[in-house]
Amino acid sequence: MKGTRKSPLLITIIIVMLLVTACNTGNTSGENGSPSSSPTEQGQQSAASESKKGPGENPSLNESGFPITNEPIKLDFVAGLPAGSHPDWNDAMLFNEYEKMTGIDIQWQMISTSVLEEQRNIILASGELPDAFYAALIPDGDVMKYGQQGMFIPLNDLIDKFAPNIKKLLDENPDIRKGLTMPDGNIYSIPRVYDPGFTSVLVNPKQWINTKWAETLNLKLPETTDEFYNYLKAIKEGDPNGNGEADEIPYGADGIGRLTKYLHGAWGLQNRGSRHAYVDVNPETKELRFFPTDPKYKEMLEYINKLYSEELIDQDIFTVNSSELLARLQEDVYGVYNSWDPESWGNVENFVGAPALAGPNGDKLVVSNSPLTGLGHFVITSANEYPEATMRWIDYFFSEEGSEMFFMGFEGVTFKRNADGTTEFLDEIANNPNGLSFDQAIAQYLVWPGGGMPGILSQKYFHGGESLPLSVEAAELLEPYLPEETWPPFSFTTEENTRMAAISSDISTYIREMQAKFITGEVPFSEWESYVETIQKMGLAEYMEIYQAAYERYKNG
Repeated sequence: MKGTRKSPLLITIIIVMLLVTACNTGNTSGENGSPSSSPTEQGQQSAASESKKGPGENPSLNESGFPITNEPIKLDFVAGLPAGSHPDWNDAMLFNEYEKMTGIDIQWQMISTSVLEEQRNIILASGELPDAFYAALIPDGDVMKYGQQGMFIPLNDLIDKFAPNIKKLLDENPDIRKGLTMPDGNIYSIPRVYDPGFTSVLVNPKQWINTKWAETLNLKLPETTDEFYNYLKAIKEGDPNGNGEADEIPYGADGIGRLTKYLHGAWGLQNRGSRHAYVDVNPETKELRFFPTDPKYKEMLEYINKLYSEELIDQDIFTVNSSELLARLQEDVYGVYNSWDPESWGNVENFVGAPALAGPNGDKLVVSNSPLTGLGHFVITSANEYPEATMRWIDYFFSEEGSEMFFMGFEGVTFKRNADGTTEFLDEIANNPNGLSFDQAIAQYLVWPGGGMPGILSQKYFHGGESLPLSVEAAELLEPYLPEETWPPFSFTTEENTRMAAISSDISTYIREMQAKFITGEVPFSEWESYVETIQKMGLAEYMEIYQAAYERYKNG
């Protein structure tokens, strides 16, 4: 197994952190996963810098097959470490074996996702860059910003020449290519992508209905918003758990956003996908619409207010977190809930997927995710001396074989191959004898639990909750109501990003605050026009002008 090696990057991070701390007279704590160094490591700075180039100044690159380089090279990667993943990727079987295949030794600098944003910004501000950022969750705007500054290199030519799998993905999915391409025409990052045919992950999280309670009260699954209201009312008044107490919670979720996303489709809102929180297309004018000021959005909030005021919604839905939701779910107190799947996440069996709802105006739509989940999952920096080899390194994980290795691991160690060619995890993983959960067992060998890594999430190789039969069946129920077009994230120029950051922050905060106040009744709907006027005064016209420009680039890209 490969031992953990340190690089000069660690020293730079610490120095910059100390300078920032001194300027702010604050205190920077060494949280789990954040970089650290020692005097011994500092003394090794020069040697580590020289060793990075490997034995040859210009190692021979193979344009196909393995190894990628005939002479070994070392690369420094900064990576976001999510909870649940393998704790040190320098010692993960996945990357140890891949090093043997490629001839490329990655020196992983792990940063806990709990402090990732802060640490990543410190590194970028220092100018002392790693060779690449991997699973570092770089915001879309920063991808453009640091690309234009030259800190992230353009990848267009590298993709064409050295990444046949990524090139094939972009050629077959023009929307993904357009979503990745910045206004200056360059691609600066490699994304995480949902397989466009993997409906279960495109429609997620889902809404789930307690079948045991439905059978007890002889209720059919609701198909309209009126039926949904009556369904929740029946749960509240019908004592489905039979204990003679009104302790059932008709509807629960870890945040009101789950419910609003589910109900958007019943009012025809957010009809171009979830990557656009406030903008879609007006079905009548075919023009861009800022839907939080639309009359239909008001109607939806009035409906949710009715549910909340009659205590058909968990009364602390604005504060409950996912851990609390899970605990209540396992106590069997919900008639309907919206979050991750009941089997792998909740370890409960008496739920099925809820159908799409038809709204009062005849709308019936399902808000879906874009296959392009985000841009900044992998970037190559200007410090990288071997960008061609690095591009070949990441491209393999977009191939069939690479996807299988990344998500399934190694035949005979983590999975077996059946006679029909299908794969399944060994009992060591699926039914761990030491009582480890599935994610804990697989994280002994692989790194994907926790998410955020670049690659393709496909139903064939990804065996998380979205691939379970219950989730697949729930997705099939919703699939007929998916929108014809789902937008990836739009890209903005540096100037547009600066203006959008200022305008959208105020608007988003105000929308969330007023949404809660309208739903809870703290603010009456007679104040709706004042709410709309306030948003307009915050710069809505400029917001939409910028959005329109980005939309035009997307259409013509």
